[in-house]
Amino acid sequence: MSVDVASSRPGRAEAFTGRTAWARNLGAPVRDFLNTETGSAIFLLAATIAALLWANSPWSDSYQSLWTTKLSIRIGGGGISADLRHWVNEGLMTFFFLVIGLEAKRELDVGQLRERRRIAVPLFAAIGGMTVPVLIYLAVNAGGSGAHGWGTAMSTDTAFVLGVLALVAPGGTRLRIRLLTVAVIDDLVALVVIATAYTHHVSVVPLAVAIGLFIALLALRYAPGAWRRQVAALLGVAAWVALFKSGIDPIIAGLAAGLVTSAYPPSRSDLERVTELTRSFREQPTPELARSAERSVASAISANERLQYRLHPWTSFVIVPVFALANAGIHFNSALLGDAVGSPITLGVFFGYVVGKPLGILGATWLVTRQRIGRGLRPALSWPEIAGGGAVAGIGFTVSLLIASLAFHGRQLDEAKVGVLGAVVVSSLLAWAVFRAIEHLPPAMRARQLIGTAEELVDLSGDIDPERDHVRGSDDAPVTLVEYGDYQCPYCGQAELVIRELLESFGDDLRYVWRQLPLNDVHEHAQVAAEAAEAAASQGAFWEMHDKLLDNQDKLRAPDLTRYAEQLGLDVDQFWDEISGRAHSERIADDVGTADASGVAGTPSFFINGKRYAGAYDVDTLTEAVRAARKRALLREKAEATP
Repeated sequence: MSVDVASSRPGRAEAFTGRTAWARNLGAPVRDFLNTETGSAIFLLAATIAALLWANSPWSDSYQSLWTTKLSIRIGGGGISADLRHWVNEGLMTFFFLVIGLEAKRELDVGQLRERRRIAVPLFAAIGGMTVPVLIYLAVNAGGSGAHGWGTAMSTDTAFVLGVLALVAPGGTRLRIRLLTVAVIDDLVALVVIATAYTHHVSVVPLAVAIGLFIALLALRYAPGAWRRQVAALLGVAAWVALFKSGIDPIIAGLAAGLVTSAYPPSRSDLERVTELTRSFREQPTPELARSAERSVASAISANERLQYRLHPWTSFVIVPVFALANAGIHFNSALLGDAVGSPITLGVFFGYVVGKPLGILGATWLVTRQRIGRGLRPALSWPEIAGGGAVAGIGFTVSLLIASLAFHGRQLDEAKVGVLGAVVVSSLLAWAVFRAIEHLPPAMRARQLIGTAEELVDLSGDIDPERDHVRGSDDAPVTLVEYGDYQCPYCGQAELVIRELLESFGDDLRYVWRQLPLNDVHEHAQVAAEAAEAAASQGAFWEMHDKLLDNQDKLRAPDLTRYAEQLGLDVDQFWDEISGRAHSERIADDVGTADASGVAGTPSFFINGKRYAGAYDVDTLTEAVRAARKRALLREKAEATP
């Protein structure tokens, strides 16, 4: 939601390079998640290399000595004792899986999986991508001592995968979001496997306590009061301790907490309440009003998104790299390498990832999209893209090493780690080769592949009606850009410069639609400005008035509006009769209604071909998004026209 800072608005001649002021929209968490995971892959790689160098340095003894150091926490007669590696693997990694649970819940509540039918394809792809590697591993290790370590070969690493994709397939946002979904499902199943297959002894009483605490955590969602966050934290810690005592890996507590933390877009009523409390505090700056305003601001954003915002940078840039530093250190020597080349454990893990992951994802996707089975389900990606995604999904690291540390010890653990690291390298190279091949496919073939894919879910409520909506550009344009805007919003004024440049650059390939969303609780002149634009529209001068209002955002009082009407040659009496009689208030309310139905909470909010745009609105970024949408739309048109 914008704020009234017109007095500090940058000059209209200045180039706009800032980011949107409405990062609370539904796409922002996914964008932030992808950006953070991509950047964290560099930290993860650096930590892995550091662990390997440390373990093979003259000070290699200190590596094991540090991570096997005991750390105990005791309160009265009870306590917890574990070495540093286990504190990392079972303590810090709980926060990692909390973020995974939060992201899974966000996808189910407001993401692409909110249409439950769409869960089938990524779910089957994830299951196939886990089942085939496990079968390969078991086939290689049949009857051997390493057969019980099959879980090591099943899980894709989110951070590494998104980092590699940024290098081998830049701009592949659709592919990255789909792989993120597959990786989240991977991690959820992996935790179930850890809790069942790799838990050797379970104490019933602590487990019952943990279940009771989780039920209390679930019930806390419906409890009133601002103290819920603190109580939830205490219940989460208590559940972790109970699971630790029960013998079940306590990282399950993080996943469970994430899955019960709902995600939702901020409502306009909540945001308006924030404005009211903030104004009250401005008038009477008392501690009570300050606290009320603070609570109101926090409660307007879902707990899911608040937790992701706080925890995700820590898990990506600190916790996961520390995990790699604690677990990736292998002391290489000729004996280990010689054993690993012929080790069923190493070969099972390696081929499970490099061969099993792509085959499993491709095969399961093909199977679930068959007409008799899937009943019309279509994959979100073309088959070449699915093949590339399957190749890069063969990168397993974090969860793979976690399961390996539970399944193996000593030499076998080192052999498993060699297989994991080898798969990371080879799968990355294989993904690079696949995406280079995709780039050289003939356009006609790529178009035919695209026609079989499912359309993205449409976020925009209300179809574009050229007879009603305010439209600039050709009705036949392959790309439609819709903006919900407020004439007094300074960010809309900044974005207008970019919109005009886009319209000039793309010509007949871009259609632009403006819909009214006056933020009356923030901007005192927004409503009358919107009604002035509609009054001008009734005399055939909407866009002329639109341009004047955005060019003069600090001059929107009655005399200013009269002057603009006179400059445009309008019938001023009719103009003011319509404004005074609220002749267009219902139409504006209809726009506001579609904004609410589309999950729009602030201005400017953009939709490209019905899909919420979650990026910055500087010229370069928005141009890239429009160009990508045009390319996809033209490919689909070409495919549909091809007999």
